[in-house]
Amino acid sequence: MASGNDGGNNKLQLYSYWRSSCSWRVRIALNLKGSIFLINSLSFYSSIEKYLKFGSWVFEYLIAGIDYEYKAVNLLKGEQNSPEFRKLNPLGYVPALVDGDFVLSDSFAILMYLEEKYPQHPLLPSDLKTKAINFEAANIVSSSIQPLQNLVVLNYIDEKFGPDEKLPWLKHFLGKGFAALEMLLKDYAGKYATGDEVYLADCFLAPQIDAGFTRFNFDKSEFPILARLHEAYGELPAFQKAMPPNQPDTPSS
Repeated sequence: MASGNDGGNNKLQLYSYWRSSCSWRVRIALNLKGSIFLINSLSFYSSIEKYLKFGSWVFEYLIAGIDYEYKAVNLLKGEQNSPEFRKLNPLGYVPALVDGDFVLSDSFAILMYLEEKYPQHPLLPSDLKTKAINFEAANIVSSSIQPLQNLVVLNYIDEKFGPDEKLPWLKHFLGKGFAALEMLLKDYAGKYATGDEVYLADCFLAPQIDAGFTRFNFDKSEFPILARLHEAYGELPAFQKAMPPNQPDTPSS
């Protein structure tokens, strides 16, 4: 694992594990909090690129996220328990964000820090009620689903009750959380979780929904809103770039 902070380096450093959903949500936010660069003017749409339309003109644009240094922490090798990493997060969890001499080691706190420091592409809507729903959805993921499927918890279940108990445990709490999210979002979801703009809730939902459908084979027909969001997230470059297969520490096989 690389060192915590290089002297004179002002670039943000993200300590991450490729498949960590907590790291994943921060990677999404870092990608969203970027600038829009005009590439070309076009006269037609394509299913591959992103576009803005002004009157009769269509402009191709590229979203470039916040430039940061990726610091891989291999959880399977126990690098999160090293004295070096414990200085960044005494709990030994990823992610951790280093900004100069300032360190944050909780994904929710990191996203709120990025929201304040980088106002472009706000993660929180101005409407009070919609903002509250974003917090509620994010908290369902961060407090009622993800911690109960954390590697530390699953290893403890394995030790105390045996390996055959891990998957039923995980599916029970993930299913309960998914059902709650379906009920919460039915009156608020548009193209994305709380309307037609990407906000905080989407950063939390995308990794968790992907895990449920792709890793744990949940039936999409039981969660139609989440299934629709899963498809929508897959079309967004900021979300695609943050996905586990696209990280520097993703295993080659």
